[in-house]
Amino acid sequence: MVYVNPQDLADRYIAQWTEPDAARRRAAIEGLWAPDGRHVLQPPVEIRAAAAAVGFDHSTLEARGYDAIEVRVARSYERFVAKEGFTFRSRADAVRLNEVVKFGWETVSVETGEVAGGGLEVLVLDDDDRITADYMFPGA
Repeated sequence: MVYVNPQDLADRYIAQWTEPDAARRRAAIEGLWAPDGRHVLQPPVEIRAAAAAVGFDHSTLEARGYDAIEVRVARSYERFVAKEGFTFRSRADAVRLNEVVKFGWETVSVETGEVAGGGLEVLVLDDDDRITADYMFPGA
């Protein structure tokens, strides 16, 4: 079993979301994630409300595997970093308990340095310390 420092893992995880080069972003994903890893997002309130209105009480958004995760990360980069001028950073509070790593993150304006949002990340790791499940809670 490999042991990865939880803060180092959090920093590498955040870096994939802000990487402008598509090839380096893909390499980061393949280095961090298990091949069948899952990124599970708690949707924004608006999406949860719309889903509940048509009978879905527990809505989540999910990307599974390298290709789907790459699309998810690339679209997030294009919207929040390239278009809207934000970056992401860890709150430097990563902790590890066995195969689970938890940390907070912030969305920050590149221009002003103002924190515009953030959330909580819970990662489940395999025996090689690669991400098998990533539970993202924006706004937490």
